[in-house]
Amino acid sequence: MSKVLVLLAQGCEEVEAVTVIDLLNRAGVEVTTACLDKEKIIHASHGALLVAQKLLDEVLTEEFDMVVLPGGLPGADNLANNARVIQLIKNMANSGKYVSAICAAPHILAQSGLLDGKRATAYPGFLKKKDFPKIEICDDAVVVCGNIITGRGPGVAMDFALALIEALEGKAIRDKVEATLVRY
Repeated sequence: MSKVLVLLAQGCEEVEAVTVIDLLNRAGVEVTTACLDKEKIIHASHGALLVAQKLLDEVLTEEFDMVVLPGGLPGADNLANNARVIQLIKNMANSGKYVSAICAAPHILAQSGLLDGKRATAYPGFLKKKDFPKIEICDDAVVVCGNIITGRGPGVAMDFALALIEALEGKAIRDKVEATLVRY
């Protein structure tokens, strides 16, 4: 069974966080949510309250197959300004583990150099060619480029979560989860 860490920062985009958590759980993935500070109650960007299972410091020594960075503001900024988060995503990427980010959060990966030489997407305006000339920036809903997965924004949260499932568990499990969602 795959293990995924979803980082919940104050001001995260709730649609992105909850959709990823829910669909990964449906796929049988072991999901752990962790917050950056002592406050396990997360005030999401549009007023919802989320509860993290653990503190970031409690999970830093655990092994995960993937880390997920939901976007939203100021959530993505809070992740970007946390040295532990930056070290974690670099360590995971360098170990060949999956690092995924959606909406404003791919900017964190870009600032960390993890998108250099890769294709990526983000919320419009967060990745600019003049700021990140080494990244192939595209408008796709979801981009899988090696062990880096990026998503455009809250409107594609379900597609993003399904791409995470496929990367971790394979297309058959993705298709099984997607069939229960009655999307089309």
